[in-house]
Amino acid sequence: MFQRICILLITVILSSFSPLGKAMLNLTLPGTHPDPEAVAHEVHRKVNASMARREMLSSEGSACMTGNPIDDCWKCDPEWPNNRQKLADCAIGFGQYAKGGKGGEFYVVTDSSDDDAVNPKPGTLRYGVIQNEALWIVFPSNMLIELKQELIFNSYKTIDGRGADVHIVGGGCITLQYISNVIIHNIHIHHCHPSGNTNVRSSPEHYGYRTESDGDGISIFGSKDIWIDHCTLSRCKDGLIDAIMGSTGITISNNFMSHHNEVMLLGHSDNYLPDSGMQVTIAFNHFGEKLIQRMPRCRRGYIHVVNNEFTQWEMYAIGGSGEPTINSQGNRYTAPINPFAKEVTKRVETEQSQWKGWNWRSEGDILINGAFFITSGQSLEIKYEKAFSVEPQSADRILLLTMNAGVLGNARDNNVGMWSRGPSGNNDGVSSDSGPYYTDDMSGTGLVVLSYSFTMFLCLLLSYRVIQLIVTQ
Repeated sequence: MFQRICILLITVILSSFSPLGKAMLNLTLPGTHPDPEAVAHEVHRKVNASMARREMLSSEGSACMTGNPIDDCWKCDPEWPNNRQKLADCAIGFGQYAKGGKGGEFYVVTDSSDDDAVNPKPGTLRYGVIQNEALWIVFPSNMLIELKQELIFNSYKTIDGRGADVHIVGGGCITLQYISNVIIHNIHIHHCHPSGNTNVRSSPEHYGYRTESDGDGISIFGSKDIWIDHCTLSRCKDGLIDAIMGSTGITISNNFMSHHNEVMLLGHSDNYLPDSGMQVTIAFNHFGEKLIQRMPRCRRGYIHVVNNEFTQWEMYAIGGSGEPTINSQGNRYTAPINPFAKEVTKRVETEQSQWKGWNWRSEGDILINGAFFITSGQSLEIKYEKAFSVEPQSADRILLLTMNAGVLGNARDNNVGMWSRGPSGNNDGVSSDSGPYYTDDMSGTGLVVLSYSFTMFLCLLLSYRVIQLIVTQ
């Protein structure tokens, strides 16, 4: 912790007194889009196009189209298990350029252990995420991966949990630090707690001493081009997803979050100027039961909150300080029973004379049970009219766009996510691992069956990878 504070102080001093220092700080923000309003417009264009296709095809008996442009991009292909990397073309919003491991080899996680953070074993998840090359990481069976230390990623990685019930729990959980191009898809992340004060490897060539982590589910630190999709997150020590220190180009979509206090932090501090370039899209998520605050809590940056379901909160839904821009469009906010917690928004520790000029907009939001959104800032009617997506009475759109939020085919019981379903549609096969974390009522288990042909495909991939490792040593 002391080392991190020292680094922060040095960067603040550099940014205050040295033009070179300012340039150094801005190096972490090469992915900032010059016209964020255009990105918001494009998100709505894709949503409206998907909804129009759904309405057209529904009359013909097609049950595939949901109107969710991300899911419709890949789920309607019956051969998606054999074209898994198509997913990398389906992101929307500011994280749309996150390609993850697209174009790289498949890496098959065959070992759920995490016994050595410095010298991880081949076949473990930790070994895969630290490699230098692009990798598309898949799971042939259900796994409970109990981390001992932070799982530090290298760039150009996809974790693709489709087809298995994969839970990541334990020490530190996922850390994305000074990297780019990461996709995290279809994973349960829960019960994360602080770890550290030890050495952890971050690449094949480097390991270093890590101070104690905060216990976030996913920590994004000085990184760009990140996409987190269809994950189920709950019960972590600090935030479920935190993005700080000049991170940008992020999309957080189709996730289900519940049972947590400080859900999502975007921005390091009010005075950390590089976070002014932070751009985040938060779309099609379901903020579920027993959430208290920070959905998200924003400092600086441009945050597009679009077409999400907020099922009550205990303090507030969206908060901020440090003059962030918050563009709230087509969300459904259901206020709690508490008469003193009906307000969606909270300007944190800031006087009205300061925040009245902040650009906080609400367009097409649905406000239920007394919920109210206090807007501020100058009017941008023309730009926002172009991006308008959902009329207040169109509540069915929110249901359609968020009905599959969270991990597919397991706890949400939406019957998707198998590598290959048998001809009869039966789910007989490998049952989930047992363990203390699987007794959690938000850690639903599922059954997975692998087709013989795809199992052979996985074995060939694994054999090829082992041969490569032997040859290169």
